[in-house]
Amino acid sequence: MQRKFSFSVEEFYHIYNRGTDKRDIFLDTNDRLRFMKLLYLCNSEKAINFREIPKGRAFVHERGETLVDIGAYCLMSNHFHLLVREKVEGGITKFMGKLSTGYSMYFNKKNERSGALFEGRFKAKHADTDEYLKYLFSYIHLNPVKLIDPEWKENGIGDRGRAKEYLAKYDYSSYPEYLGTIRPEKGVLERDVFPEYFLEPKDFEGFIDDWLAFSTADIS
Repeated sequence: MQRKFSFSVEEFYHIYNRGTDKRDIFLDTNDRLRFMKLLYLCNSEKAINFREIPKGRAFVHERGETLVDIGAYCLMSNHFHLLVREKVEGGITKFMGKLSTGYSMYFNKKNERSGALFEGRFKAKHADTDEYLKYLFSYIHLNPVKLIDPEWKENGIGDRGRAKEYLAKYDYSSYPEYLGTIRPEKGVLERDVFPEYFLEPKDFEGFIDDWLAFSTADIS
């Protein structure tokens, strides 16, 4: 299906995709870590050979000029979400092609399977207003809440503190970085080019707290 818009340099986009037939695409911690490493390594004009990167150096590997700026991400069992800014013409398409191909090759080899892993071409929505762009920081980061409370958006959060604690310990999103946690994965993000909605971790915490209190939030 052809997109109804073209990607433009310096514009922001919500990028997402899921496994074909809604299958799980992340089966264990190693899968999730590989994808996160590829978020960093595939964001480059250069070709990469994962086997040539020394152990423990994936998030500091010299990658040269990048294709996109990543502002947020979250990995779930059968899908992922990214918030990106196109940095160079064609950057999103090239980055997503490298990411999807690289991860699919890893996953298929590991699990002795063949064929498409993802449900067609990646999906994209243009964050064309400041309100929508800011909302995406909650939409993306609150996805894991449904793992401990599947109906929270319909019924509300019974224990907001428990939900926030779970999110803070969820290692497969950029949520910890916005709380001020220093991790090797911090290199994936380029927050400086995104609006300064959250000058301090407490600003982000308050923002998330407001969304958790809003039980009809459209989080999926």
